[in-house]
Amino acid sequence: MAHVITDKCVACGTCASVCPVGCISEGDIYKIDPNQCIDCGTCAGVCPSGAIEQQ
Repeated sequence: MAHVITDKCVACGTCASVCPVGCISEGDIYKIDPNQCIDCGTCAGVCPSGAIEQQ
């Protein structure tokens, strides 16, 4: 099950820089491509705003 980025996202880019499969895209609120996400949880572990949750 993929992770999702909630509206708590501050678009800092920390999650995208650690994603091993590059499935996080930039924007006002970053987005995770659920078809590419391998559900490793690395992004959730580094998010300073706690914006990433398991779907």
